[in-house]
Amino acid sequence: MTTVTRRGETVQLSGDLPRVGNKAPDFRLTRTDLSDVTLADYAGKRKVLSIVPSLDTPTCAMSARQFNVKAAALDDAVVLNISADLPFAAARFCETEGIEGVEALSMMRDHSFARDYGILQLDGPMAGLTARAVLVLDRDDTVIHAELVPEIRQEPDYDAALQALQNAD
Repeated sequence: MTTVTRRGETVQLSGDLPRVGNKAPDFRLTRTDLSDVTLADYAGKRKVLSIVPSLDTPTCAMSARQFNVKAAALDDAVVLNISADLPFAAARFCETEGIEGVEALSMMRDHSFARDYGILQLDGPMAGLTARAVLVLDRDDTVIHAELVPEIRQEPDYDAALQALQNAD
């Protein structure tokens, strides 16, 4: 079983992050307008899945801001910021922060996304939330970049994710 740390304490995760070269598992998440969305809704686009525990934390908020600035302007690509936040809170965050190039998605109705992607925190004070991870998918939903951030309070490697996105077919 995979682990990460939070302030130096080990946190058990539900499995393993999808590996480079594998197809990404399908998902059903909730948009800020309360409609459901699946991976198939983004067919034919390059995708960045920026997975965070909650936008109400400084590191998660910084991640959303960074991807909004750095990746959102790329043609034929979508940045999905996925968290356990309620869609209302995610919408308010995006509006307050001026985030327009990142789509906020919620696990509100179903935590199978976190289990299927191996990032559900099983213990510790944030059990039930995701670990921090970034996946980049090509147009066919094949994983071309995968990063599980080892310390939950640490930011991901934005440049590596963006480089993979730019190199995607």
